Amino acid sequence: MKTRVTELLGIEYPIIQGGMAWVAEHQLAAAVSNAGGLGLIGAASAPADVVREEIRKCKALTDKPFGVNIMLLNPNADDVARIVVEEGVKVVTTGAGNPGKYMEMWKAAGVKVIPVVASVAMAKMMERAGADAVVAEGMESGGHIGVTTTFSLVPQVVDAVSIPVIAAGGIADGRGVAAAFMLGAEAVQMGTRFVAAKESIVHSNYKEKIIKAKDIDSTITGTTTGHPVRCLRNKMTKEYLRLEKEGADFMELEQLTLGSLRKAVIEGDVVNGTLMAGQIAGLVKSEDSCEDIIQELVRDASKILKL
Repeated sequence: MKTRVTELLGIEYPIIQGGMAWVAEHQLAAAVSNAGGLGLIGAASAPADVVREEIRKCKALTDKPFGVNIMLLNPNADDVARIVVEEGVKVVTTGAGNPGKYMEMWKAAGVKVIPVVASVAMAKMMERAGADAVVAEGMESGGHIGVTTTFSLVPQVVDAVSIPVIAAGGIADGRGVAAAFMLGAEAVQMGTRFVAAKESIVHSNYKEKIIKAKDIDSTITGTTTGHPVRCLRNKMTKEYLRLEKEGADFMELEQLTLGSLRKAVIEGDVVNGTLMAGQIAGLVKSEDSCEDIIQELVRDASKILKL
């Protein structure tokens, strides 16, 4: 399964772990990289010194390539962008904005830049800005989402740009990997499956919710605010959707979810926390090691593609 993405990133398999806030820390990133994929540290809104520490901890656990995901709306984004260069990280994925102002600095340092996009227009813009590849993420994914499905988005992005395309959203097994390749993608990015990995620091309550999830157990909050988020249904989402229906303003809705992701990930509060997960959660049936997950994905996808 060698592609332009594996060559670009120096990895064995075209499998990338999503840069999920609170979830994608050094242990998970190192485990994915050691298993032959590309692990990512999710900088999210963390202070710059915390991101630097996470990078150094990851280096201590792996000598394989790994990357950092930078949310460009993070007030610390400028510092994190610089730290990536100072620490010799060779891959950056970006979300929530245009990484153009950092491109010259990253390129000079040999950093491979891979923005996450939710539209053809954004993919074209990122290619013009100098991106090495793009992640085309469909609305099936967990967390912050766009409006187009993976099956529709990926082939249109593939046709629109010449750089490699990585498919994300609704992929959890070898069938999903094979389907992404048939649509023209040269790698996949996965989040939900790795949330439930053995090496994930996510609380066991959260993992259990994913493992027990059915196909209809996710919902979308924040549609009225312009910042839709896909997560598993619970008491918090029920209240959030009620307030949205009643016309609550942004600040009232924001207050309801303040710190809720940490509650779920760290404290295991599956009632009031935000359980970010994709629609594919219903396919995640067990807590497996990153090594086992990646070997299963590659084995099953290879069989299908050979057929």
